[in-house]
Amino acid sequence: MTSRTAAAAARATVYGYPRQGRNRELKKAVEGYWKGRVDAAGLRRTAAELRAANWLRLAESGIHEVPTGDFSYYDHVLDTTVMVGAVPSRHRAAVEADALDGYFAMARGTQDVAPLEMTKWFDTNYHYLVPELGPGTVFTADSARQVGELKEALALGLTARPVLVGPVTYLLLAKPAPGVADGFDPLTLLDRLLPVYAEVLADLRAAGAGWVQLDEPALVQDRTPAELNAAARAYRELGSLTDRPQLLVASYFDRLGEALPVLAKAPVEGLALDFTGPAAANLADLAAIGGLPGKRLVAGVVNGRNVWINDLAASLSTLATLLGLAGRVDVAASCSLLHVPLDAAAERDIDPQIARWLAFAHQKTREIVTLARGLSQGADTIAAELAANRADLASRASSALTHDPAVRARAAAVTAADARRAEPYAERAAAQRARLRLPLLPTTTIGSFPQTAELRAARADLRAGRIGDEAYERRIEDEIREVVSFQEKAGLDVLVHGEPERNDMVQYFAEQLTGYLATRHGWVQSYGTRYVRPPVLAGDVSRPEPMTVRWTAFAQALSDRPVKGMLTGPVTMLAWSFVRDDQPLAATARQVALALRDEVGDLEAAGTAVIQVDEPALRETLPLRADGHAGYLAWATEAFRLATCGVRPDTQIHTHMCYAEFGDVLAAIDDLDADVISLEAARSHMQVAGELATAGYPREVGPGVYDIHSPRIPGAAEAADLLRKGLGGIPPERLWVNPDCGLKTRGWAEVRASLTNLVAAAREVRAGLPAAGR
Repeated sequence: MTSRTAAAAARATVYGYPRQGRNRELKKAVEGYWKGRVDAAGLRRTAAELRAANWLRLAESGIHEVPTGDFSYYDHVLDTTVMVGAVPSRHRAAVEADALDGYFAMARGTQDVAPLEMTKWFDTNYHYLVPELGPGTVFTADSARQVGELKEALALGLTARPVLVGPVTYLLLAKPAPGVADGFDPLTLLDRLLPVYAEVLADLRAAGAGWVQLDEPALVQDRTPAELNAAARAYRELGSLTDRPQLLVASYFDRLGEALPVLAKAPVEGLALDFTGPAAANLADLAAIGGLPGKRLVAGVVNGRNVWINDLAASLSTLATLLGLAGRVDVAASCSLLHVPLDAAAERDIDPQIARWLAFAHQKTREIVTLARGLSQGADTIAAELAANRADLASRASSALTHDPAVRARAAAVTAADARRAEPYAERAAAQRARLRLPLLPTTTIGSFPQTAELRAARADLRAGRIGDEAYERRIEDEIREVVSFQEKAGLDVLVHGEPERNDMVQYFAEQLTGYLATRHGWVQSYGTRYVRPPVLAGDVSRPEPMTVRWTAFAQALSDRPVKGMLTGPVTMLAWSFVRDDQPLAATARQVALALRDEVGDLEAAGTAVIQVDEPALRETLPLRADGHAGYLAWATEAFRLATCGVRPDTQIHTHMCYAEFGDVLAAIDDLDADVISLEAARSHMQVAGELATAGYPREVGPGVYDIHSPRIPGAAEAADLLRKGLGGIPPERLWVNPDCGLKTRGWAEVRASLTNLVAAAREVRAGLPAAGR
């Protein structure tokens, strides 16, 4: 190994840590506050306890420098909006009356005021609240939360580094506020924002911060010369401040590319770079610019987004190479550990041999600490860890779980014809209209209905053995009867069974497919208080038996109206799982698609006329750089078609997407060849309808008119107004009426009122159309 002296100062750190607590204490406290069961002091006390527990656990694991400011009641981008005073005008009164209630109003909305738009954090399943800015935005510094949390960590005797969303990324993530003229670029506000960041940095220095981390993940995307110049100007100005801590500019999720020399030249003391996956190219790029002499490099060599153990020897080799490229090299995960579960040791139901392949947040911190020790003191000091790691990696590579010859043979036999409908859309549409006989502006929902406490209790009772399968199935049947009866009374045209038997739209299927592992405690934050347990995709995938036919057929027998079969698409099955990293994603997607193709065929054979295969993650999984788009979209759209193209022309295939920038993938949406697509549109004010019209999208569309991620109940007039906006881009014979997303997170009282209003809106708008039928 090169100069051990140069590595002597190598330290272990992380950019962020899971917020929820071991038993999701934060979720319970926040939701208790919303329901009035927990007061503000109680919520703040729980949050402070969770922060302290996280920091102490990190320190006890050997992490030398803990992050502060990564903790959030709801979302760290929303926290940044508060920090810079960019509160939308419609929320200012609420924030001034009560800062905490106003904060949650921005996140969730109220009956009278809409929330901020929500979308995906780069290519992850984490959702952030989109800043709304305009030419009149006035920024003001409010560093109270950031300073307070730093002081909490310092009071525990820890070395702490505040973590902030960087000013360039904040502006690049923002959108023009409602009513702002088209063409406004939030990045033009940079010179107005930088003094606010300067004030926050000064406050943090005064509070004891030696370093502050400024996260700029937006710079790993393709950026224009003007955007790169803005980044150079931002860090030239911030780096030239005299009253500031040392600055560490962090990027992750991909390589920095053309932004790397910009940041390398900036007068900041350090850079944090990702060296995993596609970001491994940062190593060659760093060497090409001559490294970072005199600067601190925090090397993200442990994958912070997946759950597989690190290849310690390979990472140590990367770190050794980096020693010659920077003044100081420290070791970290590739990004915040927010994106992985807390502790693999809590998973007692997974085979112990397989469990040794897994590393959740706690295990990843140990890997980081081990690598930092090996870098500083030499590989001999971690010889035992390296040997155990080699054995675990070899065990996984040779496992029968990861290789099923029958699955691989079937995937290899797929032809182009298998992934295309035999009939063109126009022919299919005529056959489907003749079979379904729906009115103009047909109404439906996306799939799930409220997951009540009684349903969750029934599943828990089944798992614990307190009730048997027969009693559980009777409970599910009763719920389906209620859901179908309500939909018929409300006047919906295409029904769903409500999915009462499903714990999660991915996990439910993963538990019935080979190759997947389910966790008990592997919770990961998706948004706010919504946590999911992504399954682990460990091996080759097949479907042993039908997964949904039983309940779809039961629901259809209760009604003369069509009941949709509901499946999760192959791309989303990958995106919302922890995928295997030992073969190309395209190969795994094809295996999942073939398993779903079998299910689609069985649903059709059982008489299901409408089958929805949801792909909300199609846009989310799009590579961050344009040079990866074509390859990804080719296999992603092929996988969807492979799952859905084996049906008759009069079987209507739906898909659903939500909370993403659809304009980036409109050609791919067309290439899916679904007969009907439903899309989120309420929070984004029906923007997607215009985008689809501009793109000439030829098939049927259901842009959502009910924002289900807010507790507010949209009135019939509001939904009708959105529908009319939708008709500005989509003709009535191709427009559906539906919510933005599934209803599982809402209560029955909200759902009844909102869907009643949705049907009333459809009828009102339908009555004003020249044609009365389809």
